[in-house]
Amino acid sequence: MEFKEKLPARSDLAKTIVAFANDAGGDIYLGVSDKPRAVLGLPEDNLVELEEQISNMIYTRCYPSILPDISFIAHEDKHLIKITIYRGSMPPYYLKESGKIEGTFIRVGSTNRKADQSILDELERKRRNVSFDSEPVWDKQGRDLAIDSFNLMYQEKAGSVLDDATLKKLELIKNDRGLDYPTNALILFSDDVLRNQYFHFAKVECARFKGTGSDEFIDQKSILDNISRQPEEAYKFVLRHINKGAFVEGVYTQTRYEYPVKAIREVIRNAVVHRDYSLSGKDIKVAVYDDMVEVTSPGLLPPSIDYNAMDSRQSDARNKIIAPVFKRIGIIDQWGNGLKLIADELKGYPEIEFKWKEVGLSFQVQFIKRDFQAELKNRQELGQELGQELGQELGQELGQELGQELGQEQNEKTLFTQILGELQTQQGSRKELMAALGMKTASGYLNRTLKKLQTLALIEQTIPDNPNHPHQKFRITGRGLHFFRLVEQDKQ
Repeated sequence: MEFKEKLPARSDLAKTIVAFANDAGGDIYLGVSDKPRAVLGLPEDNLVELEEQISNMIYTRCYPSILPDISFIAHEDKHLIKITIYRGSMPPYYLKESGKIEGTFIRVGSTNRKADQSILDELERKRRNVSFDSEPVWDKQGRDLAIDSFNLMYQEKAGSVLDDATLKKLELIKNDRGLDYPTNALILFSDDVLRNQYFHFAKVECARFKGTGSDEFIDQKSILDNISRQPEEAYKFVLRHINKGAFVEGVYTQTRYEYPVKAIREVIRNAVVHRDYSLSGKDIKVAVYDDMVEVTSPGLLPPSIDYNAMDSRQSDARNKIIAPVFKRIGIIDQWGNGLKLIADELKGYPEIEFKWKEVGLSFQVQFIKRDFQAELKNRQELGQELGQELGQELGQELGQELGQELGQEQNEKTLFTQILGELQTQQGSRKELMAALGMKTASGYLNRTLKKLQTLALIEQTIPDNPNHPHQKFRITGRGLHFFRLVEQDKQ
């Protein structure tokens, strides 16, 4: 919606109208101020004249033709004009005097943005009812494409071989003058060099950040596999970095994750299945913070999907070839079930707030801990108590420092105790510790933690005289073992 005190400049109103027609449509109210929101009204004697001006402006300035609904509204003795623009069936819509290249606008949040070439191409595809993933790639014939790993997965999940007949039925290849060419969808499912050449940005970047900001990360992973494997790898990354705790239901003690993981898994799957692969240079981002899990996917929400009505079964596949393939291999369920699954699981997590928004040309979903600040305060108080207890056992200065460190951590198992837990039974190199902790790269946080553990004499190097020795490993000290046991006893 747009709110205007009076009829704006012709160019401003026309930009909004073509932007609405290119997207989901919208309403423009004249006689209402936006900031602050207040009904001011329009002179009653001018309503008919204003209606004619609006109709003439739309007819003369916008192309293809846009047919609005213009109505008069009375509110508390004040008169308004409502202009309703419907989603157009002949995009792209643009300003006649500027032409298609310079005059096409889209709606991004509450602003109008000039469409770039990739957006223009997408609007043209909408007009022809063609999806980007269905377009053929002419650089290589389908039979020459490297799809062995995808073929194996398809056989395992769908129970059939990806022969030429199946590829054609799924529209993963298309025939042109007797030759079979792969579509963009098959390139994305393949392990061929063309995938990296055309879609080097079609990846998932995962990160576990320290705290609630993105200044410092604990772990990160770039998922570069073909798109059939990306959802599960990203989901596994999230599971490694969220907690699983116990709760009592009736007379039974059960365990569950701190977040609704089925809902998170569905959001990640949707991000891969429905992202806009025509937007070059944009990747999916999965971020785990102390207070939330966040998934960002390139491409705006399809106009027909309403996240405010998640209980209703909604379906609108942007990628008309990719989505059915994902359904066949079991990565997505029945059409329209995804949002309902998310809504159903969120009902069991009243402590988690679910938010969604459009950020630029991306769609972002957040699972936020409602009581994070209270949890943080409790953790700090527990850390102080643990510090006093450890001070009695290990010395006051060491106990206070360790208690403060544990009080700042939000994970049930801190990186401190995770490392000590791994080293209590055997020695381990940096690389072995990374593998045990599920880390793909050695983050600065891991390196600083190892250094601090050495400074506190909780671990030591097996070859202390040569810190960079290729066979260097870490082992727990007697002091470290004592500390680890105290922490474990405190949890119980």
